[in-house]
Amino acid sequence: MFKIKTQNKITRQGLDIFDPKNYQISDGETNPDAIVVRSAIMHGIELNPELKAIARAGAGVNNIPIDKCAEAGVVVFNTPGANANAVKELVVAALILASRDVINGVNWAQTLAENVAKEVEAGKSNFAGVEVLGKTLGIVGMGAIGGPVANVGIALGMNVIGQDPYMTVENALSLTRAVKMVKERNEIIEKSDYISLHAPVTAETKNMINAETIAKMKDGVRIFNFSRADLVDDDAMAAALESGKVAKYVTDFPNEKVLKMKNAIAIPHLGASTEESEDNCAVMAVNQIIDYLENGNIKNSVNYPDLVMDRTTDTRICVFHKNVSGTISKISSSVSELGINIENLTNRSRGDYAYTICDINGKIPDNFAEKLASVKDIIKINVIN
Repeated sequence: MFKIKTQNKITRQGLDIFDPKNYQISDGETNPDAIVVRSAIMHGIELNPELKAIARAGAGVNNIPIDKCAEAGVVVFNTPGANANAVKELVVAALILASRDVINGVNWAQTLAENVAKEVEAGKSNFAGVEVLGKTLGIVGMGAIGGPVANVGIALGMNVIGQDPYMTVENALSLTRAVKMVKERNEIIEKSDYISLHAPVTAETKNMINAETIAKMKDGVRIFNFSRADLVDDDAMAAALESGKVAKYVTDFPNEKVLKMKNAIAIPHLGASTEESEDNCAVMAVNQIIDYLENGNIKNSVNYPDLVMDRTTDTRICVFHKNVSGTISKISSSVSELGINIENLTNRSRGDYAYTICDINGKIPDNFAEKLASVKDIIKINVIN
C-alpha cells in the first residue's frame, strides 16, 4: 500500500485515479511515499526516508527544495502544458485590456447615476484605445504557452515574431506557418508593438526587461508577463510607464511596486486558475506518480533525467546515483554477485545526477537495496516487484 500526502486541495478528478486497493490518501500522512502539492511552501520540510516523489500540480516548482530532493533521491515532477490553454486565454485577455481602456472605462461607468446614456456619449472618448489588427506581436519563449499565443495572434490579424533558442520540434510543428521565428531576442525587443514573455527564469533571462532593453523598444510598446516575475526589472518598468515609453504593462505577478505603477494592470496570479486547468494538472501529476511508484518510470522531472522503459520482467531495480563514471558497472556487478541476470538496463543522466533502471530475472534478497545503497556515489535504491 502506497501512502500519498496532499499538501493542498487537489481536485477529485486527479485523486480518484489512485486505486484505493493500492493507495492511501491523506493530508496528514507523516511518512508518505509521495506528495502531491500545488502552491504550499515545502522548503522547511523534512524528507522522510520512505519519500520517493513529489509531484507539483502546475509548472512552477519554486516552492519545492529541488536540490535537497535530488540529494535524497526524491524525484520532483511538474506538469508542463497542463495549464497552457488557461494561461493562453488570459494572455488574449491581456492583449485586449492593454489595447482598449476597458478597466478604467468600466470603473467610470459604475460612477454614473443620472442621464447615463448622455454621460456615456460625452465621456467615452476618454477611454479610446487602439486595435491589434496589423500590429506586431513579439513572443519570447515559444513553448507550450508561447506557441499557442502566437497562433492566436495570427488569427487576430497580427504580425507575429517569436524567439526561443530551445524550441522543440513538436512545438515548431504546432505553429501556423505565418509565425516568423527570429534568432536574437533583440529583434523581438526592437520590432514589436506588443511583447509577451513566456520564458523560464535563468541567469540569462532574469530581468531581461530592463532599462537598457526598454530603451531599444518602440515608443508606446505594451508588455505582458505571464511567466515569472523576475523576468522584469520593476524599477525600470515603473520609470518606463511613467514616461510613456511603455504604454501598458500587464502582469500576473502583483507586488508592492507593481501595484503603484502607472498604467500597469496587475492580475492576481490567475493564469492557471480555471477548473479545467486544475483538473488537468492534478490528473497529470497523479499519473506521473503512479507510473513512477509502480514502474520506476520518470517523465517531466525537474531534478532527475526523464527515463521510461517498458517492463520486461517482474522485478525492477531503480538506482539514483551521482553522474560519475564506473557507477553502472558497480550496479551490474552487485546484481551479478547474486547470480541474477540483468534482462534490460537503461541509464540517463542530468547534470550531477543519473538514474538507472534494471529489469532482472530472479528474486532480490531483502537486504540488497541497503547493501547497494552503501556503495560510493549511490544515492538511493527502489526495488519494484
